[in-house]
Amino acid sequence: MDENKIVKTDEVAPANAIKLGKKHRGIESLKSTYGRLFVLHWEIGLILFFVVPLIKSLYFAFCDLSFGDEGYEYQFAGLTHFKYAINEDPEYVDRLLGTLASSAGSLPVIVILSLILALLLNQKFKGRLFFRALYFLPVIIASGVVITHLFSSTSSELSSSGVSDSFASNMITADEILGWLSLPPKVIEGFSGLLNNIFNLVWNCGIQIVLFISGMQSIPDSLYEVSKVEGATKWEEFWFITLPMLSRTLILVIIFTMVELVTDKNNDIMSLAYQLMQHGATNFGKASAMLWIYFGIVSVIMALLMFAYNALFLKRWDTGGRS
Repeated sequence: MDENKIVKTDEVAPANAIKLGKKHRGIESLKSTYGRLFVLHWEIGLILFFVVPLIKSLYFAFCDLSFGDEGYEYQFAGLTHFKYAINEDPEYVDRLLGTLASSAGSLPVIVILSLILALLLNQKFKGRLFFRALYFLPVIIASGVVITHLFSSTSSELSSSGVSDSFASNMITADEILGWLSLPPKVIEGFSGLLNNIFNLVWNCGIQIVLFISGMQSIPDSLYEVSKVEGATKWEEFWFITLPMLSRTLILVIIFTMVELVTDKNNDIMSLAYQLMQHGATNFGKASAMLWIYFGIVSVIMALLMFAYNALFLKRWDTGGRS
């Protein structure tokens, strides 16, 4: 009797396991279906409003456009618009180099400033939520009319922004201070541009601060407790715990900031392309070619940056974390 019971029990157990496995797979399939439904509207919007216009703009770069009875008419032009942008347009190459240089100078300032502000806002102090909201406020109103008035009020030099001319004439400007240091003219020009643009740089730190704070809050507190027991300083905690644990957040912030800078409608290349488009459909091909050259160069720079970051920092930090 006991042997028969054992046999029956052994026969029932696999059957129950199969039922549980099917039920588990059914729940996972249902979750997957719901997940696809939740992102379906986003995927449709991505295809209609991003992928399709992107493909059309690439097609425009190789064509001459004109208005006909049935709408746009296309005539294949090959590489004509690309050659025009590089060899014939008097402003494009200079604007391209200027935009790349400006983005290269603004990128580290925004990333470092965002990291410093995130470190401060991640501390425990009274009014922390208020100051977090304050630094995120520009993200909310950046697309409104307010931003235009704020930028127009800060278009002058930093030292005299919002100050009357009679009072500002007696103040020492940033250019004068840099001139006293006897630095090369190019260096003075770069520092002066950053100082005069500091309001815009701080204004663009909102999303980056949120990303850094989110990454810091995912760091286990046990790591900091162990470091305190070992007698580590705050500086050592930052370099050996905080920064390595933020390695993937840091590359996300860098890429996000680069995309924001190069797609800013106020930079020289984007402004030039918009100006061409406003003069009629016949210039759509030239504007598209200019933008595709620009974004092609930026894509190569971003790929090299990610490769270098992965080789120099990410692998070393990951290996150090596992060891």
